Amino acid sequence: MTDLPLVRHAPGAPFAYRERSLVMAGEFLAHVAELAARLPERGHVVNLCADRYHFAVGFAAALMRGQASLMPPNQTPDLLRRLERDYPELYYLRDADCRLSAGRGPASAAVPLLPEERIAAIVFTSGSTGDPLPHPKSWGGLVASARAEIERLGLEASRGLALLGTVPPQHMYGLESTVLLALQGGLVLHSGRPFFPAEVCAELEGLPRPRGLVTTPVHLRALLAEGASVPALDFLLCATAPLSPQLAGEAEARFGCALHEIYGCTEAGQLATRRTTETPEWRLFPGVALRQDERGTWIKGSHARTALLLGDVIEPLGRDRFLLHGRTADLVNIAGKRTSLATLNYHLNSIPGVRDAVFVIPQDERGAVTRLAAFVVAPGLTSRAILSALRQRIDPAFLPRPLWLVDALPRSDTGKLPRAALESLMEKAG
Repeated sequence: MTDLPLVRHAPGAPFAYRERSLVMAGEFLAHVAELAARLPERGHVVNLCADRYHFAVGFAAALMRGQASLMPPNQTPDLLRRLERDYPELYYLRDADCRLSAGRGPASAAVPLLPEERIAAIVFTSGSTGDPLPHPKSWGGLVASARAEIERLGLEASRGLALLGTVPPQHMYGLESTVLLALQGGLVLHSGRPFFPAEVCAELEGLPRPRGLVTTPVHLRALLAEGASVPALDFLLCATAPLSPQLAGEAEARFGCALHEIYGCTEAGQLATRRTTETPEWRLFPGVALRQDERGTWIKGSHARTALLLGDVIEPLGRDRFLLHGRTADLVNIAGKRTSLATLNYHLNSIPGVRDAVFVIPQDERGAVTRLAAFVVAPGLTSRAILSALRQRIDPAFLPRPLWLVDALPRSDTGKLPRAALESLMEKAG
């Protein structure tokens, strides 16, 4: 087995921006060592730190102590109680626990080497299709995933790029593409997670070039809907749901750089990328391979070390490329006609004036799908206008009946819509 470095920075290189000030890598390593010495003798930790730098310090300190970070999809009291039941020796780490001594740290600080087989995190599925399920991630697997992303996105030549994320570090995408990308790519982590578009733009403006943004389609749409000017970027990454070519094209034009999407899942991590304005095809990471059988599409290779059955409908296009047609569980068959919720959501969200929308499947007492419904956020539009525009885009069999206009959808921090939240919304709508 091999030991792998915690960071790829020189001790005197920039590691993070906190409150517009630089934290050097040597200072980060000193903070990690300081916190690791204080941690209790437990096997698991729930890292609730909202500050991304604090999260990185806590994650690294726990890793050095051989403790796995539990990463649930949300922090609701009910889910945390279930974690306490399943992992009775867990403890919590909050921002207040990570207030550490000041100081740059020794310029010659040694970079810790950690066993690749050590379990670094246990990441839980989002719950969008049921109860969250745990998936252990080894340090070696996380490093391999980060290094593959760095190579694919050409970030080896971008050491020192400042990276701001709108996604929480507790999510698999946030962990991989903000924290681990910084640790293993020599990038500079932005400690905050601004929410409102004006806050995101202000924080980006405060970062030096080169700078990048890691975000989701929901956050990106909100940023661009403001109409105001946005900061120029050198790197733009999006994930958690497929992005329309129209939105990707607008983002590239407004931010002045290429936009790349990541495809992956909690179970296997990131698996493929595409530049959405150039092609609908996804390109697998090196070493990752697909195979199909009567059960569906399997993935294996590189950091995905065991074969995994994907929950998506995949159309292979040669050795390392494929098309994504939506979730297996989202396939809809009405009156002998078939489509997917992903396709329907794409067309609904493409209507001018629609800010957010989702199709849902009401079921009768026998469990049969006889009609669809939809929730739409579209200030200034009527249900009739939306249905008229949608009728030009999809088969009439799939038109939503009813279509409810709402002020907002109950999305999670990463833009997902958990099944329980949608069911609650439908009960309220009647």
